[in-house]
Amino acid sequence: MAAAKSGLASRLYRGEAGLDVVGRRKLWFSVAGALILIAVLSFALRGFSLGIEFAGGNSFQVPASVGTMEQTELKVGDALAKAGGGAKVVTAQRVGGPGGDSYELRTSQLSAEQANAVKAEIAREFGIDQAQISGNQVSEAWGSQVTSRALLGLVIFIALVMVYLVLRFEWRMAVAAVSSLFMNLVLTAGIYSLVGFEVTPSTIIGFLTILGFALYDVVVVFDKVQENTRGITANNNQTYGDAANLAINQSLMRSLNTSVVALLPVGGLLFIGAGLLGAGTLKDLGLVLFVGMAVAFLTSILLATPLLVLLKNYEPRIQAHNRRVLARKAALASGEAAGKAGSRAEAADAPIDPEAAALAGAAPKVGARPAGKRQGGARGGRPAGGGGNRPGGAKRR
Repeated sequence: MAAAKSGLASRLYRGEAGLDVVGRRKLWFSVAGALILIAVLSFALRGFSLGIEFAGGNSFQVPASVGTMEQTELKVGDALAKAGGGAKVVTAQRVGGPGGDSYELRTSQLSAEQANAVKAEIAREFGIDQAQISGNQVSEAWGSQVTSRALLGLVIFIALVMVYLVLRFEWRMAVAAVSSLFMNLVLTAGIYSLVGFEVTPSTIIGFLTILGFALYDVVVVFDKVQENTRGITANNNQTYGDAANLAINQSLMRSLNTSVVALLPVGGLLFIGAGLLGAGTLKDLGLVLFVGMAVAFLTSILLATPLLVLLKNYEPRIQAHNRRVLARKAALASGEAAGKAGSRAEAADAPIDPEAAALAGAAPKVGARPAGKRQGGARGGRPAGGGGNRPGGAKRR
């Protein structure tokens, strides 16, 4: 029972762990600004690695029975070189189908004559019938349609989120939440641009999916903030920032557990399904979900609530309340310091009581015999002038 009370989750809920997230908001804003700058520079300089659905290209499917995927990719590359035009293999993955597994190889844009020549060369290289090789051509116009529809869906989603958060909380919370959602999108897209992950329609779907997860994380934290700050101006114990920081501590373990539980199946989808089993169709969706969910946890904790506190501190009612709380804390701190100083001064400058000093001086030393009352003028307490028990007034003969 004692161990449970002293655990990290319990100390976080009571505000005893000392995690000052809101107090360091300038640091988080600076880090967020630097990351956004890096992402924007990557967008401008590196761009994105677009799949053939967006950039246009050709795809060829070869039966998996011809050999390994590395061998297939190498021979298809040779066939593209013989066809001319500078085309090359962009991606290669193993896919399943009604006729069995096959390798799907996506290449740069080819003309119809070049595509037929490459198909014939692939069949000759592997010694199979040309009918066993299927080829498709994808126009970049289809990718632009997907992009425009995804942007339309994003705008509708953000509008609905704003309306919900304004009705559920307030407009400042809506602004802070939507800002964290945009931050989540920019950082995830920046990782894709920097690392060179391929952007496919599955990636776009994944982007829209992680927005819902990020919104859930923010709502969990904001719900606790609203609970802690309800009627906060009626007392002078906490500023709005203190109450919001306590809400972050109280909901931190819940958000962390939710994120870990959500990342486990996505990680299995990505690392086991796409990595070990070679299910390439799962890679695009699993990758964006894994990256986006991890970033969503950080933005909901380190960005959304500190931004909310910054907005609330501009409200006159909260400003007046914060001043009262800070003045009360300063008065208590100065009174406590004065009390400690007064206690030390009283102990050092206290007057000495003469009677107490006399009693202290008359007190016997440890181990000394008690002093008896001694009659003056006689040895051994005998009366002067007489000896023994004789009366001092006896007549002389």
